[in-house]
Amino acid sequence: MDGSIQAEHGRRRTLKSAIGCTGIGLHTGRRVSLMLRPAAAGTGIVFRRTDLGGATIAARFDQVVDTRLCTAIASDEAPDLRVGTIEHLMAAFAGAGIDDAEVDVDAAELPILDGSAAPFLFLIDCAGIVTTAAPRAAIEVLRPVRVEDASGAFAELLPAREGGFEAELEIDFPNTAIGRQRLSMRVTSHGFRDILADARTFTLAEDVARLRKAGLARGGSLANAVVVDGPLVLNPGGLRSADEFVRHKMLDVVGDLALAGAPLKARFRGNRSGHALNNRVLRALFADQTAWRRVGASEMAYDGVGARLPAAASPARD
Repeated sequence: MDGSIQAEHGRRRTLKSAIGCTGIGLHTGRRVSLMLRPAAAGTGIVFRRTDLGGATIAARFDQVVDTRLCTAIASDEAPDLRVGTIEHLMAAFAGAGIDDAEVDVDAAELPILDGSAAPFLFLIDCAGIVTTAAPRAAIEVLRPVRVEDASGAFAELLPAREGGFEAELEIDFPNTAIGRQRLSMRVTSHGFRDILADARTFTLAEDVARLRKAGLARGGSLANAVVVDGPLVLNPGGLRSADEFVRHKMLDVVGDLALAGAPLKARFRGNRSGHALNNRVLRALFADQTAWRRVGASEMAYDGVGARLPAAASPARD
């Protein structure tokens, strides 16, 4: 075993018991109750809106409908049935090697908690993890797939050099405390816990008023986000690491790519990539049947609610 998130577990894993928490939604500012539950092998990750009669949404890239400052998914049949700010929990599931789980939530977004994946990872650890008898498959990238936007920011998936999942990301926020930061790592369970999990979401002080006027970030505070004002970090406790900003962006990459429906055997490269480009590169990958293949557990049909892997999908609605 090489320790990668993809390779270290040859069997599908789920939670041992249910566990929940409450918190505040980052964008709505409303109190949210969350419950993580075990699920049968092959289910994938499924979100259930308990306030809407228990209707469910598969956590999959082709269900993404909004990538403005978070990743939100919605039902094809009922667009109003949606769940937002799922990326930190999805990253925690990926980091813990969880393939199957049901997520009950009574609002249109998950609680932000401290702005990182660490509280979700803590919940998963407290619930415990069970390895099932079902074999685990992965998605192997066979040739480069790249997307970019008008600013030159890009995201690409390339064949893995050593198996598992590797990622390289650069961000650039000139004239701020963030500056230019770069992170390259082999994303393993240990690496996720030690390097990425506690990195918090961040914003610029100058953007806060604009976001709230647009109906966003109503629940944001120094308790759940790093706020940067030019060369200053406004949080009294400062940063958790000098490169916390790029670590959090890498955390987002892990969470967004977890919507592939199976672990990726690939190498990710990004420059100023965010939720939109992260989702677009998955759509581009699966739109090209020659760019990927399913490996391991090849006889297992991916026909669970959350585990289907469509060949193509329509663009996300930003």
